Amino acid sequence: MSIAEPILHVDMDAFYASVEVRERPELAGRPVLVGGTGGRGVVASASYEARAFGIRSAMPMARALRLCPHAVVVGSSFDLYGEVSAQLREIFESVTPMVEPLSLDEAFLDVSGSIRLFGEPVVIGELLRERIREELRLPASVGVAHNKFLAKLLSGKAKPDGLLHLPTEAALDYIAPLGVRDLWGVGAKTAERLEKFGIRTVAEVRAVPRDTMVRIVGEVGASHIADLAMARDPRTVQRHESTKGMGAEETFDADIDDPEVLRRELLRLSEKVSRRLRKHGVAGRTVTLKLRYANFSTITRSKTVDRPLDDATQLHRTVALLLDALRLERVRVRLVGVRVTNLVPAGAARQLSMTADDRWQQLERAADSARDRFGDGSVTRGALLDE
Repeated sequence: MSIAEPILHVDMDAFYASVEVRERPELAGRPVLVGGTGGRGVVASASYEARAFGIRSAMPMARALRLCPHAVVVGSSFDLYGEVSAQLREIFESVTPMVEPLSLDEAFLDVSGSIRLFGEPVVIGELLRERIREELRLPASVGVAHNKFLAKLLSGKAKPDGLLHLPTEAALDYIAPLGVRDLWGVGAKTAERLEKFGIRTVAEVRAVPRDTMVRIVGEVGASHIADLAMARDPRTVQRHESTKGMGAEETFDADIDDPEVLRRELLRLSEKVSRRLRKHGVAGRTVTLKLRYANFSTITRSKTVDRPLDDATQLHRTVALLLDALRLERVRVRLVGVRVTNLVPAGAARQLSMTADDRWQQLERAADSARDRFGDGSVTRGALLDE
């Protein structure tokens, strides 16, 4: 069997929007936008029905609704997207251990070691699409090629819900007429600079002397673009272990400069993260506070505690101390986040703290049971009631 093109790039189609439509079938066939509706709300994902109106991810929601006033807007469900992403990863790893995730909804796979079990790479690509459709009830597109650049290029060309395979010997002819913006890593500014010099297609890139290309985009850029234009990409699929941590963050509609408001938001995020920890049966020893200021600069501060925690009370106390240590006063904050890493099984964590006062942990687990039975809003903290 041939393994000439063993690299797959699997990319879910309009991932967030597709998950929302799966959960709410009445939205099928309608323009769906996932994201926030506040002053800074942006489109996190748009269904293909919405994209027909020119709507794209990262577009301000207000502009998107001007383009398509009858679009259905739904809030983001990141916990759900994370769960679906984990299921997707399990499907990938049932075929090959060589999986390199790029985000929640896309990954590279090297299936060269899976040919004997599952067949040619194209067969494996179709198998993955079929399993994703049947098990997750979601569409996915796949590119099959001999390197990562081409595989990713093809998955984009295959959308929505398709598969493209490019034989190695056909690669140079295939990419020759494509625009320079199809070259991975060539952003809008670089493309505009190239086009300013009359370099609009991959074939035209090949015709430019190296010295000239260096003057246009620099030494590193010239080497990168030259390689891609010749369908070369030496990078291999790098197996990536899951990040051992859980977190949550919030971007405010308007910058916050009140420390008490920040503390309350940290409490809400601590509740969210601690519930996820308990749901997955883990606790963590390292707590990280993340802040993004109004000027978009971002800082993080971390503290490792003596014993693993999975309750919001201790988590909030820890991040609040990190916040206080910054002495922000009236500094304007755009985003705040909480993350817990250095995870261990919760049972082991509780065993290590047998002599400690665990009344808060017992109370929060009782609250989890009540929420599971009566809904998320059935139990909350007094400090969060005004929200």
